[in-house]
Amino acid sequence: MSLRRPLAATAAALTSALVVTTSALASLSLTIGTAPTFSVTLDGSDQAPGYTVPLTVANGGSTKNGGWNLTITSTTFTNGGGNTLSTGASSLSGVSIGACAGTVCPTNSIGYPVGVPAGATAPGAVKFFNAALNTGTGTVTVTPTVGVTVPGNSFAGTYTSTLTIAVVAGP
Repeated sequence: MSLRRPLAATAAALTSALVVTTSALASLSLTIGTAPTFSVTLDGSDQAPGYTVPLTVANGGSTKNGGWNLTITSTTFTNGGGNTLSTGASSLSGVSIGACAGTVCPTNSIGYPVGVPAGATAPGAVKFFNAALNTGTGTVTVTPTVGVTVPGNSFAGTYTSTLTIAVVAGP
């Protein structure tokens, strides 16, 4: 399953679309709550605004005990004038686990921070959360927190990016 939503920010403004994908298993799905947004006022100093991405993973059916993982990648933040932020500008600092309605809440073994890869075309995704075998059954809300490094010498403008988040079967 794939879902794209805008992520707005001002560095004026930094904006991104969000893509959510799931594996081919009908029993495993991923949905996003409100599309994330953030803004920063340029003042000549380096800044690191952040945003959260509320996600809900539903895992049921005959493959529910096989575990799953969440992955992330993005395109480079760029504005219409050809200015960009670094491909290493985004980093995932952690994931909070919220409501868990199922047999077993997920057991996550990922260490943080996790760099969010970026490029003109989104590079290969990296794993940022996992549910070990026999965990993560039912429905769980997970909320990753992503920080974006905005250098003090950034040009003002509205920057855009596409953030891609996927759920994949397997631990």
